Amino acid sequence: MTLTEERMQILRLLEQGTITAGDAAKLLAALEAGEKKSRTNDTAKRAGGATARWLRVRVTDQTTGKRKVNISLPVGLVNVAVKMGARFAPEIEGLDMEEIIGVIQSGEQGKVIDIEDDADNERVEIFVE
Repeated sequence: MTLTEERMQILRLLEQGTITAGDAAKLLAALEAGEKKSRTNDTAKRAGGATARWLRVRVTDQTTGKRKVNISLPVGLVNVAVKMGARFAPEIEGLDMEEIIGVIQSGEQGKVIDIEDDADNERVEIFVE
């Protein structure tokens, strides 16, 4: 997904009332900061350094298979993303958000969460890339 598509996704979420204007502003600022960091990391990568890490959140409608949300954020913004997401996420027994944040910040990569919400017929997946 390109940076322009990610911006449009954030604006669609705002238009739908899924997020507030303040949340949208934070996400757009995070994308801009992530883009700057990505350009810096691309330069570092060419020089033999580490690459940028991203948190990808994907919500899919299980009936249609269409993606409702597909957003990438710099891992450094995990705390902001979790606070925003906590308003929309269902309470799930045995799901410890602090533990998940710890795993993400520890450097783990791959799929961190894969949840099927039968009530809303959605699948939520969170990856660190």
